[in-house]
Amino acid sequence: MCGKGVLVPVDDIVSEIETYTFVERGRRCTACGEEFIPDEESQRMIKVARRLGLWGEPLRLHRKLSRSGRGTVLRIPTDIERSLGLRGDEEVTITKAGRKIVVEIRG
Repeated sequence: MCGKGVLVPVDDIVSEIETYTFVERGRRCTACGEEFIPDEESQRMIKVARRLGLWGEPLRLHRKLSRSGRGTVLRIPTDIERSLGLRGDEEVTITKAGRKIVVEIRG
């Protein structure tokens, strides 16, 4: 969180998978707009997506970037973190491919 606002409960956080739109509950910062979805809410969306046959590669979630100091921050959703076995201390390579940002785990 940016530290300038407060987190307020919201029920209009939008995630898209293929052509489906999911609306989730979570919290949003009143200053920067960064959104936080609790793990149980993400798991609910994943369960529905699996039933619809949508959950698989490639996964496409829409999130808002935020600022921290002099850099831009992208939070990785917990379900992706778990599926990749991330601990949070991995080194990554970040490259630009047109208008895409590619993040690869090193090693």
